[in-house]
Order: sequence, then structure tokens, then C-alpha cells
Amino acid sequence: MTMMTPPPLEPEEDEMLVPHQELVAADAAQPMEVVAQTEAASTAESQPAEDPQTSRFTWTIENFTRINAKKHYSDAFVVGGRVLIFPKGNNVDHFSMYLDVADSANLPYGWSRYAQFSLAVVNQIQQKYTIRKDTQHQFNARESDWGFTSFMPLSELYDPSRGYLVDDTVVVEAEVAVRKMVDYWTYDSKKETGYVGLKNQGATCYMNSLLQTLYHIPYFRKAVYHMPTTENDMPSGSIPLALQSLFYKLQYSDNSVATKELTKSFGWDTYDSFMQHDVQELNRVLCEKLEDKMKGTIEKLFEGHHINYIECINVDYKSNRKESFYDLQLDVKGCRDVYASFDKYVEVERLEGDNKYHAENHGLQDAKKGVLFLDFPPVLQLQLKRFEYDYMRDTMVKINDRYEFPLQLDLDRDDGKYLAPDADRSIRNLYALHSVLVHSGGVHGGHYYAFIRPTLSDQWYKFDDERVTKEDTKKALEEQYGGEEELPQINPGFNNAPFKFTKYSNAYMLVYIRESDKDKIMCNVDEKDIAEHLRVRLKKEQEEKEHKKKEKAEAHLYTIIKVARDENLKEQIGKDIYFDLVDHEKVRSFRIQKQLPFTTFKEEVAKEYGIPVQFQRFWLWAKRQNHTYRPNRPLSPHEETQSVGQLREVSNKAHNAELKLFLEVELGPDLRPLPPPEKSKEDILLFFKLYNPEKEELCFVGRLFVKALGKPSEILTKLNEMAGFVPNEEEIKFEPNVMCEHIDKKATFRASQLEDGDIICFQKSPIPDSDTQMRYPDVPSYLEYVHNRQVVHFRLLEKPKDDDFSLELSKLHTYDDVVERVARQLGVDDPAKIRLTSHNCYSQQPKPQPIRYRGVEHLLDMLIHYNQGLKTLKVAFHHATKDEVVIHSIRLPKNSTIADVINDLKTKVELSSPSAELRLLEVFYHKIYKIFPLHEKIENINDQYWTLRAEEIPEEEKNLGPNDRLIHVYHFMKDPLQNQIQNFGDPFYLAIREGETLAEVKERIQKKLQVPDEEFCKWKFAFISMNRPDYLQDSDVVSARFQRRDVYGAWEQYLGLEHADTAPKRAYTANQNRHTYEKPVRIYN
Repeated sequence: MTMMTPPPLEPEEDEMLVPHQELVAADAAQPMEVVAQTEAASTAESQPAEDPQTSRFTWTIENFTRINAKKHYSDAFVVGGRVLIFPKGNNVDHFSMYLDVADSANLPYGWSRYAQFSLAVVNQIQQKYTIRKDTQHQFNARESDWGFTSFMPLSELYDPSRGYLVDDTVVVEAEVAVRKMVDYWTYDSKKETGYVGLKNQGATCYMNSLLQTLYHIPYFRKAVYHMPTTENDMPSGSIPLALQSLFYKLQYSDNSVATKELTKSFGWDTYDSFMQHDVQELNRVLCEKLEDKMKGTIEKLFEGHHINYIECINVDYKSNRKESFYDLQLDVKGCRDVYASFDKYVEVERLEGDNKYHAENHGLQDAKKGVLFLDFPPVLQLQLKRFEYDYMRDTMVKINDRYEFPLQLDLDRDDGKYLAPDADRSIRNLYALHSVLVHSGGVHGGHYYAFIRPTLSDQWYKFDDERVTKEDTKKALEEQYGGEEELPQINPGFNNAPFKFTKYSNAYMLVYIRESDKDKIMCNVDEKDIAEHLRVRLKKEQEEKEHKKKEKAEAHLYTIIKVARDENLKEQIGKDIYFDLVDHEKVRSFRIQKQLPFTTFKEEVAKEYGIPVQFQRFWLWAKRQNHTYRPNRPLSPHEETQSVGQLREVSNKAHNAELKLFLEVELGPDLRPLPPPEKSKEDILLFFKLYNPEKEELCFVGRLFVKALGKPSEILTKLNEMAGFVPNEEEIKFEPNVMCEHIDKKATFRASQLEDGDIICFQKSPIPDSDTQMRYPDVPSYLEYVHNRQVVHFRLLEKPKDDDFSLELSKLHTYDDVVERVARQLGVDDPAKIRLTSHNCYSQQPKPQPIRYRGVEHLLDMLIHYNQGLKTLKVAFHHATKDEVVIHSIRLPKNSTIADVINDLKTKVELSSPSAELRLLEVFYHKIYKIFPLHEKIENINDQYWTLRAEEIPEEEKNLGPNDRLIHVYHFMKDPLQNQIQNFGDPFYLAIREGETLAEVKERIQKKLQVPDEEFCKWKFAFISMNRPDYLQDSDVVSARFQRRDVYGAWEQYLGLEHADTAPKRAYTANQNRHTYEKPVRIYN
């Protein structure tokens, strides 16, 4: 440990410090803050595993005042740990004490331990004055000690009258709970817990927590398996089969399970999967859908009954109405626990004064009104009303008040005060807590997970999407009550006000199982409960999955060879292909080991097609500048002696695992294969397409070798033979970017710049003075038509999910052309009476506003999401030096990547320098959720509800050191009524250097945001984790706070800038709050 002698700290600064740091930084770390390894390369989230190893240690230090060493160590007592003290202070006038890892220099690579520990100096006269401090830390080779530099003033310690130093002896106590760190990249839920999680599709954690809860009610799971389904059903179209499949995989899979089949069976699309819905509503809708198919199981498990009564006080009149319920909504506000909510539920309301009850035959009467229960269900679902409408603020708010719930719930308490007089009291309504569903966050969103006791034992499990972990009872119950939490005081003598913060993670749904029904409900479920066809189907799926996994694992050993033949061209040209020769995705693929010689592959082809090896000639395809592929050259004899892997490397600069080949086979008059003809440099291989203007058809008729110095007129006879008609035709050269050029029959092929792989389109010469009018008389006009044609589906506004009719239109049609065709189809006399509305392909609903009358030029603009496989993204470009944001519409093919978006954007925006690099971010509610990787496909990106932001990557971020960090920085205000944080403005990333203080960071932020001094001096800065602000001082080392890895997402930990929101609102931020409240749950199928 290398020590310097910095200026002493102020006595009041009672902070923790890692002793080996060279400067004692105030507030280097706070108690209760987990500090993880800071390796920049590591992004694995870590979290302490359960079953901690706890040790207590008492160290009696005799002859204390005679210790001359600056540092003094105890014996090791836990996992190589020991107590380290500085009897005269660590360069401060306070006693310094730490927990230290002995022999840290020789720790094995990757060693780390997470420890919660307390250190104490015992008061030997009066125990109650013992000074004890708690903290936690992740220890590793680099951060091998942690504790308190200013543990207590030396003046107090050395004063014998204070009771800490008695007979020159000091007694130190340590209590340490050590956990091994869990790396969630390698964490195996099945291995650790016996259960697997569910994958999150975007915002489906609310659904995952509900599905896990239902799955772990065995009686319900058995009933799901017994629902009638057949082998002909498809999971994506059948909710019962999709749920059976999901439950089967949860029971027997070793890895987390996807829910896409289930959401597809709901009729949901990508948009629905990215919307957080109400869990109670989903629960009810799902149960309604399953009710008929589950033969009364829903009612048996979840249905209870209560009676609504009104009883007159002064006359003999009573009105009763029996109602059933599947769940109960309990008030949280104003109630301390579940029992208080039930008391409120059955509370008697007096109807008197202006609110008298109109009793039949008795007129207005004083009455009492209330609810009492006739029976409770075996499985009791309690929805806690955590969300409610605040009329004063005219907005929805989340109730984070403390609300307790018991492990055992007795609804027969106080002589059955919740039960109606005629309720069946022979049933004992004593319930055991089975599940706690938790919401962490605010009213606009958050994260959902569940704590479940699958067997009602003492062992709880946390089901958090893909992760399943063992948890203790305290974590599942007390820590989910909500309310406020108080951090232990850091400086008891300096500030007597404890720091309190609201807990935003709390229970919102409870599931209880009646003790008397426990054996029936917690029944055994095994394979015999699962239909044979389902077992076969899922076993086959699993085998296919394993096969694909094996193929993927062995992919580096193989090359995929795609072979196109004349037959493929004949089949595809004129149907799927017009501008090219073949779609390589639709040709025969061979999976060949890389080390095998190419001749072995030719033998495979001979077996497949019956073409002897000596009659095969293979051509390599080359990608041209216009992004088309053409056969470029035949393989040389030398290349054919190489291995398949070598050949792929030669031909494929992109280094993917594919090799594309064209198989040339010459056939004689008897259609038997012949040896391929000799090819010299003067020979050009051309492909020919024939156009028939009468039928409006284009087809492949063959290929020919022509001499470079030959002329088209010399092959007319051959072309006529291929086409099946007489000479005197017209030929057209066609290039695939829809550019057609007539070929001069008298010019040579070389003069016409034709080369191997080119396509010539030809047609019969038109008859002069013919009366026959052709829509597309020649190849250029036909290809122009093909390029722009579009089949459009029309739906009635009242039935947005059902196609009404389809029309083939041109993308170049004007608004008037389109409504005229629609009017003709519908038999409407005046096209002006037709109103069109665009379709939202994410929500599968009409857009809110119709297309403005003649508000767009062409059909192309109406079909912005669908046209020719294109996708349009709205990208907000933030200029690096100017305070401006410009929205750009980027239209690219759906299979394009983020790299393509950035390249396209570079041509439209003004960059600070030609070498500037851009990145694309996903921003939602003023927080950054994602930096898009360059290889990600744009097809599934939703810019309707997220803001896509492009920006230049600052130079400072390109050269991060191993201990530098890239942190999120957000603007925020505190809502005084709710005591909640509200983010606003543009979030951004900031590179922070190791050891950099807040004062230095503030200087860079002010320069970046160009905030005037008089305004900036009012700003406050806080480290915010899980919406809890911890305000920073100028001397604080910022990087010391941003060490944790065990967070759900990086946005949960950020540097907060607290100030008033004075910026003008930009139009583009409108979609930040487009769905303030939850969208209603719909299961369409």
C-alpha cells in the first residue's frame, strides 16, 4: 500500500476510503453502496448470490498506545479477510479502520467477493456507547480494502474517561457476511434454482411475472395441459396450444423460454409487446379467453362471491345482490396492511340526509349500505391499488406508501366479520402467501418481477424475466411493503437529520392459497398430464433447436454453397425476379466441410442432379456496383483442386460462410449433358430474357456464348430459335437499376460494353401501323411499370383488421388517381366522397388522422411503411456544436442495418468534420435506453413511441482508459407533492476520468451545454440510483460512484442535473409522452 501525506481532512468529514488510493477523497464512497469491479471491458451485471457466509470477530488490542507502526493488522478471520487499523489516523485526526484482504497480490485471476460488514470500537464502560458503522463492498485484487478513514476522533479514542481505551486496551469487533459474486452472463437459473425464466420481448415483464405466478399454481398448469388441442393447431394461432407449449418448456427446458408464440396467439404485434399493460386487466382477459376451454377450472380456483346489501334503518326493507369476483381490488392509500383494506372493503356506508335510499313502497329512507363475503376462492388474488387518479394534479400517480401483508392471512378473524350471515362458515379461510408481484418504478413505466414460493416452503424465488434467484422471506415480504427507507447516518455528530428516500419497488398483486385446499392445488404435474401430440411436437421442436445449435457451433467448420442452375432462372424470372437473374435464397444449398476438396463437392452435385463431374462447370458470382450479382468467371482448373474453404476465401471478401456458384451444363439435342465448351477471353456469357407485350410477360429463354467482336445481328437466328419465332426482332440491353438501352445490332458486343453475366432482353418487332394498343409496348415501359406497381389492400375504417378489397396501383399514381380507382371499385359516383386513412403497421389500427385531401403527391407517400419493402425512420440529429435538432426521414430497405442508416444520414447532415463518426440512440422519457449496434437490422425498430437520436461521437469518448467510465447524464426536477424525480430535456453521455472530481466534471458539462454562470450556479448535482438522489459536493470523486454492475439497466444509475426546466419545448419531443396512460389490453384471437 503506497501512502502519500495529503493535507489532513476536516474532522467532521467522516467518510470511507480505500486506503491504497493516493489522495483521501471526501465522500469517495458511501455506506450502503455496493462497489463492483471497474473493468471497462466488462458489461456483465453482477449480483450477490444468497447463502452468505457470516463471521463475527473480536480483536482485543493490548498495549494500544505503544503501537508505533502506522498500520496494524489483525489475524485473518473470514475468507482471508482481516481488520486493518491506523492507530494514529490515516493522515487525518480520526481513528481509521478497514476490512482488508490479506495477500491480495496473489489472488487468483477474477477473484471477487461481495461483503456486507460492520466495524465497531467497543465502549468497555457502557456498551450502549459502542461506535459501530456498516457498509458493503465488492472486494477484488485491485480494491482489496474498504472501510472508514474517519471512524471516530482520536481525541475520543485516547481519552480514558470515554471508555474506549481501558488499561491501554482497545476492543474492536467485526461482523462480516460474504457472498461470492454471480456473473449473470454465465448464471444458470436452472442449475442454481431448478427453475427457468421468461424472455422479455421489450416491455413484457408485466406479463412474465403473471405467467410465472399462474404456472406455479400446479392445479392451473394441469388444467392448461388438459385443454383440448390437436396436432394440426399452430401455437401462433391458438392460445391454449401456445400456453401449453410455454408451460411445457418452463417445466422441462434448461434455458429461459420465449413468449413470442403466446403473444402472437393473442393477436399482438411488435407494438403491443413494447407497451406495458395493466397486469390485472391482462389476467382477467386471459382467464376469460381460457374459461370455456378449461371446463370450469377458472371458477373453481379463482371465483369467490360477495353480497352487496342495502338495509333500511327505520323500516323492514333489505336489498341484496350477489356478485362473483376473480380478484379483489384493495385500497393501499390510508391502509396500513391487508386487514385494514378488508376492514375498509366491508365498511358500512350510511345513506341519510340528501343521500337517502329510495326503498320500494317506502319512499326515501335512512339506510346502511355495504359488502360482505359469501365465500372466498381456493386461490385468492388481491390487486393492490398502487395507481390512482389524483384529481388535484389531474394526473395518474403511484402510491408508494408502506403497506404490509402477512405470510398467513386469516379472513375468519374477529368472528368472521368479513362474512355474510348466510356464508358457509364450515370452511376455514386461512391462507398462505404464494406469490408477490412487484412493480419497481413510477406511473409512466418501470419494471415488474415476482417473488414466488412454488411449493409453499420457506424458500422464496425471484422470477425476474430470464433470471431466477433464491431469496429469503424478508426480501419477498418486508422489502416489498413500500414506504420510506432510512439510510444509516454517515456523520452522526455532523448532521442529525437521517436521509430518507421513497422506495419505488413495492408489491402490487398478492396471491394466497387456502390452507385447506393446499394439497389439491399444489398437486403433482408430470408428463402423463401432457397430451401425446404436444409431447411429440415439443420434443421435435427441441431436437430441431439442438440440431440448429449444433450447426451453429460447427458453422466455422463448414461452408454453405448455393448453386444456381438454368432451371432456377426459368422458374423465377417473370414471377419473383425481373431485374436480376436469381434469388439465391431460393436455390439448392449444400453444407460442405471446409477441408474437403472441391472435387468432393462436385461428386455431391453429380449425385443430386445426375450430371457427371466432367460435364460440370462452375462460375463464381460477383457483386457489381449497382448491388446486383452476376456470374463473373468460371473456376480455373487450379481452383478446383483447392479445398472448399480455400475457394470460399478467394471468392468472398465479406468473409461470410457462403459461396455462391452458377452451374453451367451444356445439353445436346438429345438433352444429354456434353462437356463444357472451351472459353477464351474473347467469349462472353450472356443471359437472355424474352418480353411478350401482348401477355405482359417476361421469361428466361437461355444463355449463349458470343464473341466479343461479334454483333447481335449475327445471333438473331439463334435467338429466334430460343424464343420460338421467326427472325427480324428487336433487342434491348437491360441493366438492373431500371435503365434500359437499345443495342445497336451492327455494333460489336465489346463496343456495347457487354461482359460475362450481362442480361439482354429482346422482343418481337412491333407490327407497323397496328391498331392493337399495348399498355407497355416495349421492355423499358414494362420494367418501369413493374418497378412502380404496388398491390394495395383497402379496409373499411370500421373494420380495421379485415381486408375488404385489393387493387393493383402504381406508386406514381396521384391522390386523384387512387381515389378514382377506389370509387370505381366501390361504385361511388363522386371520388371526392372517398376519404382515405393510412394504416399503422405497428398497432394494426388506422392512424388518428386521415390523409389530407390532395395532401400527398403520390401513392408512394401514402404507403410510407410498406412500399417495396422500405422502412421509414424519423431520426432527430443533434448537431455537435450548434444548439439545433433537425428531424430527418430515412427510407431504406427493411433488411438494412444501423450502419446503412448512419451512412445515409451523413449525406444529409452537417458534420463538425469530415471524419466525424455518428451513433444512433434510443431515447424514451428523457432517458437513453440503448446505443444501437451498427449490425442491427432496422426492420423491428419502432420510432413511433421512441425517439431515435443521432449524434456525433465526441473525441473524448474514443480514447477511454481502462478505469474511465461512460455515464448517463439526465436533467431532473423534484416533484414536491409526490417527492418523486421527473426527468426532462435531452439526456446525454459523458466520459468521466478516474479520480476526476465533480468540480472538474461540472466545468466540462457547463462548457458542453453552454449554460451562463448566473444560471449554472443554481444547479445541483446528484448521483441517482433507482430514483434516489444522493447530492454531490465539488470535491467528490465522481467515478467512485459509478462502479456498480448489478443494475437492471444502465439508465437506473446516472448523474442528475437538478434545475428548473426553462428550455422551450421542441416539437419532436411530442412523442415522448404519447402514451401517458396504459393502453387497454386486447387479445384479438
